[in-house]
Amino acid sequence: MKAEATVVLDGYTYFECPRWRDGRIWVSDFYSQQVVSALEDGSDVRVEAEVPQQPSGLGWLPDGRLLIVSMRDHTILRREDDGSLVVHADLSSHVSANLNDMLVDSRGRAYVGNFGFDLMNLATPDTADLLRVDPDGSVHVVAKDLYFPNGMALTPDGELLVDETVGNRISVFAVHPDGSLGERRDWVKFAELPDMSDMATALGQLALAPDGCAIDTDGSLWVADALGQRIVHVVPGKGIVDQLEFDTGVFACGFGGDDGRTLFVCAAPDFDEHQRKVQTEGKLLAVRV
Repeated sequence: MKAEATVVLDGYTYFECPRWRDGRIWVSDFYSQQVVSALEDGSDVRVEAEVPQQPSGLGWLPDGRLLIVSMRDHTILRREDDGSLVVHADLSSHVSANLNDMLVDSRGRAYVGNFGFDLMNLATPDTADLLRVDPDGSVHVVAKDLYFPNGMALTPDGELLVDETVGNRISVFAVHPDGSLGERRDWVKFAELPDMSDMATALGQLALAPDGCAIDTDGSLWVADALGQRIVHVVPGKGIVDQLEFDTGVFACGFGGDDGRTLFVCAAPDFDEHQRKVQTEGKLLAVRV
């Protein structure tokens, strides 16, 4: 169905990773190099951090300090109580392309994805590792050979969902007590794996490009389709049961608001870095679900 969306924030470059925290919606704006927050209606906008190497995934340690993915220098930054940013972890020895989304669990363990290849210049697709950063800053490889690990969520029974944006699938992993992961399994498969011989071929074979996502209270998942101008509602064992359609590209979503039923949606005409850097058409939308 057509989404009935209201504009919360506009005039930005390219939003990602919406998170609800302390009565505010937080979001990273890639090319203004800022993390901003606002009240539910978009008022009282605050710049929470400036990240010169491009912010992405957001999360919080148990003590309330903010963690921010710094994409281009492959680090996780930590905002201290005085507002200063320090390096929480350096992941550069584990990745060769931009870091991306991040999920921080209740113990402060951060699961971090990365592109795996130069997406913006349409390089040949390659697989990537999923990394775990422990609260002490140590870095561990927890899954290998994923096709662009992107948005993540924890299910009500504690398993980790990982969107594979160029893999036509969402994968699921058991999470062990030490934070390591079990074997990869299909949680939902939208189509077969694309032919990865070149990016144009792979993109043409994507039935759905799962990007940022939001877990619902019943364990179903709302997933932004990076190629389809839609957010799909996915139920395990059933696949896509509904979708919200937009007039623009949508790339991430997250639940929030006073009652937790507002779906905040990151929207822009496309994900082309070369255009988004020079234009301010990024918006944060809100849809009641």
